[in-house]
Amino acid sequence: MGRGALAGPVLAAAVVLPSDARLDDVGARWADVRDSKALTPRARALLAPWIEREAAGWAVGAASAFEIDALGIARATALAMRRALLSLPRRPDAVVVDGRPIRRLGPWHQVSVVRGDASVLSVASASVIAKVRRDAFMVRLAEALPAFGFERHVGYGAAVHRAALAAVGASTQHRLTWRLMPDVAAVDVVDGVDAVVGADGVAAGSAGVFA
Repeated sequence: MGRGALAGPVLAAAVVLPSDARLDDVGARWADVRDSKALTPRARALLAPWIEREAAGWAVGAASAFEIDALGIARATALAMRRALLSLPRRPDAVVVDGRPIRRLGPWHQVSVVRGDASVLSVASASVIAKVRRDAFMVRLAEALPAFGFERHVGYGAAVHRAALAAVGASTQHRLTWRLMPDVAAVDVVDGVDAVVGADGVAAGSAGVFA
């Protein structure tokens, strides 16, 4: 999550579902889980902690803006995914990836599903957690860097964000190798985010991963 943003980390989530979770189970709340883009902010905010509580296991991983500049977005995304997967307490049997296969992901057997966040429950669950967790981080970052309005656009290239870049320059939370604005220089220094947060209790099985 955040691959197309101008600022902030790219964040990945990995989710291992309980064995009885099914996308078509209308009698359970798993039926409410969808691709995060298809959910309202309120629905995501309610579902994310429920998924974290009910999943057999989950974890998130991030690659900072500095790492994105150093590695490129494709390798940084793979790094965030790998950090999420390595943070699971037990190694999954396989990894279901949204979209194309991810190079440098690691030793796991990998299954790629185009639009997996719309059709694979574990990937949809991971997309919800990734979206909610990254948005929450960007809202907190807005308190340290209020000039950029991160709480409004979470680092993406909205007009108000580009206007702030033109007015005050970029922070080190910005991806400085990207074309942000002509003649924009880095100013405020804020530590990057490259931590991984995990949860206990993962069961053996496949992990859906989304970034």
